[in-house]
Amino acid sequence: MISYLKGTVAGIQKSGGNRVILTLEVNFCGYDLQIPARLADQLPASGEPVQVFTHLQIREEQPMLYGFGSLAQRDLFRHLISVSGIGASSAIALLDTLELPDLVQAIVTGNIQLLIQAPGVGGKTAERISLELKKKLAEWRNTTGLAATASTTPLSPAVLEEVQMTLLALGYTASEVSQALQSVSQNAGLSKNANTEDWIRQAIAYLSTE
Repeated sequence: MISYLKGTVAGIQKSGGNRVILTLEVNFCGYDLQIPARLADQLPASGEPVQVFTHLQIREEQPMLYGFGSLAQRDLFRHLISVSGIGASSAIALLDTLELPDLVQAIVTGNIQLLIQAPGVGGKTAERISLELKKKLAEWRNTTGLAATASTTPLSPAVLEEVQMTLLALGYTASEVSQALQSVSQNAGLSKNANTEDWIRQAIAYLSTE
């Protein structure tokens, strides 16, 4: 089992199906790893040192290395692929669509509409993910410290979902919605008692400046 690799970025290639392949040079040996596109945007320039946490998967005698920027991200990937019918591509799509704390929160609370924003994840698949993982992830995030750092808002789950769905319907991506609500939640003048329209208005104002 390869837990992680430390080396330098030799190249990043994007292929069909939104696959991103990182070539990492470690002691004069190049390793190809499939990584989330989100991680590719965070990697340093070629020749710079980097540590990537890995997961080795062997199917039909073809080994494939997957790379992640943190242990928590790799562990969540492993939780996702443990769900019946969830492959590596769907797991990576989910990791690319939502920030890690927001993805865990969506699974734990059964926010299906947010989960299906990931390419290739339909309603039934999202329901199965939430059903099988919500209890596990509720406990897991407490042990990883995600609960303390999660980008949560003071809104109740029902109102939060209504705000999210409205923003998604307006054409914003799940990632944009998460970033906006995280920023808006830091507005001391906007309390948990503010109505849905106030949160939506503030989020749109934030997104309009980006």
